[in-house]
Amino acid sequence: MSVAKMLSIGRLCECSFLQAKSSNDPAPSLQSRLFNLLLGLLPYKQQLASAEAVQAHVQKLASEPVSFEPPDLGRGVEVTLTKMGGWPVYYTAPSSGHEGCNHVMFLHGGGYINEIVPAHWRFVGRMTRKAGVVCVVPIYPLVPRATAKDVVPATAELLRMLLEDAGPAKVTVVGNSAGAGLALAACQWLRDRGHRQPNRLILISPAADASISRPEQMEIASRDPIQDIPGIIEVGRLYAGELDVGHPFVSPLNGAFRFLAPMTIFSGTRDLLYPDSVDLAARARAAGVPIELHLWRDQPHNYALMPTPEGRRARAIILRAVT
Repeated sequence: MSVAKMLSIGRLCECSFLQAKSSNDPAPSLQSRLFNLLLGLLPYKQQLASAEAVQAHVQKLASEPVSFEPPDLGRGVEVTLTKMGGWPVYYTAPSSGHEGCNHVMFLHGGGYINEIVPAHWRFVGRMTRKAGVVCVVPIYPLVPRATAKDVVPATAELLRMLLEDAGPAKVTVVGNSAGAGLALAACQWLRDRGHRQPNRLILISPAADASISRPEQMEIASRDPIQDIPGIIEVGRLYAGELDVGHPFVSPLNGAFRFLAPMTIFSGTRDLLYPDSVDLAARARAAGVPIELHLWRDQPHNYALMPTPEGRRARAIILRAVT
C-alpha cells in the first residue's frame, strides 16, 4: 500500500476528539492505533535500523536530491522565494494582506538528512491560512553538505534578522524533530550573544540529545514504529561533524536554559525520544522558563502533524499559540 493511500485512509477515519487535561490522559483513539500499525509498514524504521542503512540513504539523497519546493498550498496563501545567506528561504503570507501579521519561523524535521516534505508544507499552509501569520521557512543544507557548526549559527542569524524585521509583531519558532532541536540550539546561540528571544518556542517531538544513551530507550525503541537507535546515533555522528555529539549545537539538551523563550513541547510515549522531552521540560522549568509539556499516551514521533484526532488536537493548540 502506498504512503498516499495510507494517509488517505487516515484522513477518512478522522473524527472529533475532546481535549483532556494532562492529568487525565485519554487512551489513544482507534484511528491513532490504526495509524501506528500503518506507520510500521512504511520503510522509515528500516532506514534507521543501522549505521550502514543511514549511510546508504544519505548517499542516495546526495546523488538524487529531493525537491524542497512547496506544493500548491491552496487558496488564501501566497508564497515567495528569496535567498538569505545562500539558503533558499520561503515566505508564506495570507493573500488578504500581511500588514501587522505575526510571524512564524518553521524548521522542518528529517534527521538533518531528509528534505522538507509535503506534510510539512501543508502544516505551514494551514498556519498561514488559519492563524493569519507570515511563515518563514529556511531550506537549511543537509548532511553531508553541512554540519551543526555551520547550520546552527546560520539559522540563529536568520532568526535574529526576522526578530529585528518583525518589530512589535509576535514571532514564534516552530520546529519538528530535528527542526525542533535546531530551533532550541539556535535560541541558545541567540541568548549567549545577548540577542532577543522569540515570543515562544514550539517543539514537536524534539531531537534534543543525539547520544540516545538512556537505558529505557531500548524498550521504547521496540514500540516506536518510526525510529530506531542505531540509525539515530549515526545521524547524530554525521550531523556533529567535527563536534562531539554532546555539543549543545548537536544535543541542545546539554545547553543552558536560563533566559530562553517560553516553550510548548509535544511528545508521545511511543517516541523513543520522549524521555529527552521530559528532561528538557524539567531543566527549562528549573531555569525559570515557562513550559507546557503535552506528553500523550501511545503517540508516535511527530504525532502532532499526523491525520489523527490527537494530531488535530495538537495542531489546534499550536494555531492558538501562534495567532
